[in-house]
Amino acid sequence: MIKKLRSLHSLNARMLLSQLLAAVCAVLVFLLVNTAGVYAVENIYMSRANVGARQAAIYAEFNRYVNQNNVKGSDTAAIANWVRAQKNVNIQVFPDASAPGDNSLARAQSSAQIGRLYPMRFADGRYSITIEDSSEDRELFLYSTLAILLGAITYIVIQILYTGQLTRRIVSLSREAAEVSAGDLEKPITAAGSDEVAALAQDMDTMRRSVIERMGNERRAWEANSELITAISHDIRTPMTSLIGYLGLLDSAALSDAERGQYTTSAYAKAMELKDLTDELFRYFLVFGRAELEMDLQPYDAQLLLEQLLGEAQFDLQEAGFDVQRSGDATGGSVTADPMYLKRVLDNLISNIKKYAERGEPVLLLTEQSEDRITVCFSNTVSRSMARVESTKIGVRTCEKIMERMGGSFLTRSENGHYSAEFTLPLQN
Repeated sequence: MIKKLRSLHSLNARMLLSQLLAAVCAVLVFLLVNTAGVYAVENIYMSRANVGARQAAIYAEFNRYVNQNNVKGSDTAAIANWVRAQKNVNIQVFPDASAPGDNSLARAQSSAQIGRLYPMRFADGRYSITIEDSSEDRELFLYSTLAILLGAITYIVIQILYTGQLTRRIVSLSREAAEVSAGDLEKPITAAGSDEVAALAQDMDTMRRSVIERMGNERRAWEANSELITAISHDIRTPMTSLIGYLGLLDSAALSDAERGQYTTSAYAKAMELKDLTDELFRYFLVFGRAELEMDLQPYDAQLLLEQLLGEAQFDLQEAGFDVQRSGDATGGSVTADPMYLKRVLDNLISNIKKYAERGEPVLLLTEQSEDRITVCFSNTVSRSMARVESTKIGVRTCEKIMERMGGSFLTRSENGHYSAEFTLPLQN
């Protein structure tokens, strides 16, 4: 049924409908004009007064011809010459009824082939004439011709209006496409109607939006990579400089064993910082270097999965000396996730807490469940010594990409020395 409705809006169907409409309108115009013409001829042109006036004019003209040329009533050639010069007129000449021995008039009258008799004097005497005016056929032909012409004009005008409207749409679409191709991507392409031209315009506008989106993604990726390179360069340069300094001091022969051990420990710590940065950078490119993460998404019991992962996270933080206060729990339902990638998100959160959180303050671990989602939130107080340390945000961006692929979300907040990070997963009951 939908296909039939769509086919009614196609260009072929509309073209056919326009032709049918034009043909119907042309026939109606023809019938109207032709009927009006027949009525005008029969009731006005052929009225008794108009017919009498025309016959009187013909009689006067023929009488003038007879008098000027001394035409005889028996001169059929001269009479025929005058008749041929006229249009739609015929003259018949009969001897006067009073002429002795001539019964031609009586025969004509008896055969009902004669009209009104008009007396006229010819060069050879008095005769009677009849006048036949056949201009009615000419008038009917003119009206019929006019009706056909107006019907054809009606058909052509309707077709021109339809094709003109279609042409204007195509020209407008072409102009808008030219503006977009010239670089004005913010110019929308109008997609009015429901035929093939509208579908083409809609596809072109969709392509325009896709180009804008792709260019925006590329710009954001370029900006993000530029920020990443700048931040990584800064973060790597700091421990690298310290490491080079410690190694330079270790090369000095004047160091005591205690100082040498202290510098060795410090150099090792800086080397581990470099390792953490390079590992984090590797994870970032591992995630963002792929258009689509290769995950093994499977449905899991939400309570069992989160209990295991959050239990391991709580134990890990407690081993690192943090006071973990946990509240809430999943109560049922299932989530579609990849446990390996979900654990990577938790590992990133735990790593950030170990690096930036104040150890004397508790770490809050909250789980909330609604009808359609489960939310897990980590909240901690930022260490005063780390408050001004700039982060590359690589881990946050990695977590965002992973949770987005699982159909969830990842958000972070930082306010008044407190930092929180939460991720959500859609829940299936």
